[in-house]
Amino acid sequence: MRIHKRLAAACAALATAAALVVAPAPAQAATSTPVIFVHGYTGSASNWTTALSVFRAGGFSRLYTYNYNWAGSNQVSAAGLASFVNQVKAQTGQSKVAIVNHSMGGLVTRWYLEELGGSGNVSHVASLAGANHGTTFAGACLINVSCIEMYPGSLFLLDLADGDETPGSAAYRTWYSACDGVILPYTSTRLTGATNTNPGCVTHLGYLTNTSVLTQVRNFIAG
Repeated sequence: MRIHKRLAAACAALATAAALVVAPAPAQAATSTPVIFVHGYTGSASNWTTALSVFRAGGFSRLYTYNYNWAGSNQVSAAGLASFVNQVKAQTGQSKVAIVNHSMGGLVTRWYLEELGGSGNVSHVASLAGANHGTTFAGACLINVSCIEMYPGSLFLLDLADGDETPGSAAYRTWYSACDGVILPYTSTRLTGATNTNPGCVTHLGYLTNTSVLTQVRNFIAG
């Protein structure tokens, strides 16, 4: 009887040890999520140099930048994003991706999620100074259709206003600041249903190199 009890105790100890070994798996699974970075007006993949470094330091390896014609319609850019997401999913074998956007990239992302049915393909959405409800600053570039769509009251924004701002089961978070200077009003970034974060005084372009905020973004997606 004593031998049986000792064997049972030993098995229990081994099971506990095995559980401790397996425990890190969820973190590894989180960092395997493909992350797509969507730049803003006049932007490019180079905007994300610091962000890519921060994410790699946190164990992420499947990192992608989506480039599009920022002077063209955000609807067309959103359709391109839809194709890009499908390509990344096929390449990685993952069912969902995370999206990090900046500035006008917020509108490209919103159109994809709300108007093109993309929410089922996305696990996390992080919007840094996103022009999510437009900005009066776009009045300075109305020569481009993207700016016409980005100006408050545009038909593009009215179409977006009809739907759920945080569709699907994805986790949504925004970062906005009174020091932005480009998103006017700066509260335009906030989304109903999202966790809306004010990190203090961060300028519009400052988000792209602010390692503190970018670490928050990384942790949000890893979580």
